[in-house]
Amino acid sequence: MGTTEGQPVQGRHEDDGITQANPPAPVGAGTPESLLSLPAGSPASLGQVSEVAGRLARAINSVIEGKPDVVHTAITVLLAEGHLLLEDVPGVGKTMLAKTLARSIDCSVRRVQFTPDLLPSDITGVSVFNQDVRDFEFRPGAIFANVVVGDEINRASPKTQSALLESMEEGQVTVDGQTYDLPKPFIVMATQNPIEMEGTYPLPEAQRDRFMARISLGYPSSRAEVAMLDSHGQVSPLETLKPVTDAATVSAMVRAVRSVFTSDAIKQYVVDLSAATRSSSALRLGASPRATLHMLRAARAHAALEGRDHVLPDDVQSIVLPVLAHRIIPTGETQLARRSTGEVLQDLMRRVPVPASGR
Repeated sequence: MGTTEGQPVQGRHEDDGITQANPPAPVGAGTPESLLSLPAGSPASLGQVSEVAGRLARAINSVIEGKPDVVHTAITVLLAEGHLLLEDVPGVGKTMLAKTLARSIDCSVRRVQFTPDLLPSDITGVSVFNQDVRDFEFRPGAIFANVVVGDEINRASPKTQSALLESMEEGQVTVDGQTYDLPKPFIVMATQNPIEMEGTYPLPEAQRDRFMARISLGYPSSRAEVAMLDSHGQVSPLETLKPVTDAATVSAMVRAVRSVFTSDAIKQYVVDLSAATRSSSALRLGASPRATLHMLRAARAHAALEGRDHVLPDDVQSIVLPVLAHRIIPTGETQLARRSTGEVLQDLMRRVPVPASGR
């Protein structure tokens, strides 16, 4: 963090392997939390995962009023190495949530405003001829960041949307036959409005399937909206928000989440849930194998955030709706009956047998 290895760092102390820039502030004191940082490449314990995730949640909840479940899902996707689609009506804080999560981590952040004239090269980058060296040099695009905030992704053309496919799935970009790796950790947080359909290009199924989860913020409660008027009325709390961790620590947390134990029974349960969507008469498109993998990763992250080293059926059930609802397509009869994909998934979860034990 900008210091020379081996030199003493003023004002810091070590606590369970985590470097703290300042003594931790008591919760509710109104002061910013200290930045927790693990040395690059060092492992993280599940206790450290819970501690850092708790600080992330408190930082985000200080800006996003009254949406702790949404914030928890966003952190789950981050630790599960996924990407997040925020879909809701205008003005409920979709972009604010994405920007707040990005600012809570001391890492590289890029925001892209998707418009009809945005080009694929604006996303991935372009090779430009340099007359000084008489050769082409690559100039990275907006995708080369730890956190990429894509605002109103469905306003860009399908050609530009497709520029995200390789980066979201493989963590790399190929330009002019040359492959470039993206930084780690890497997450795309995209927003779209389901109401404003004029001048938009709906995301194709292949694009939606690359988002691990889709969440909707919804309107705040009356109490949360009053609190928002107090906190956002003069100066946005986002302007004074300080990072509570960094990219190296998030990468260590991701590695710790990968090691969370998942029994064969839990894996079979995840597969059975996906298979149930494919055979359901209420759906004309079920969950893909990628969705099955995303369910497993998200369940591991959920278990780690709960402080457990193993996955339980409850972890799987808690992430089914945000992970699967945007991937499945209902039949015409289901739509005529005004049944949402969430209702269909709830019905399937009641039918699929639950393992007796997660260990």
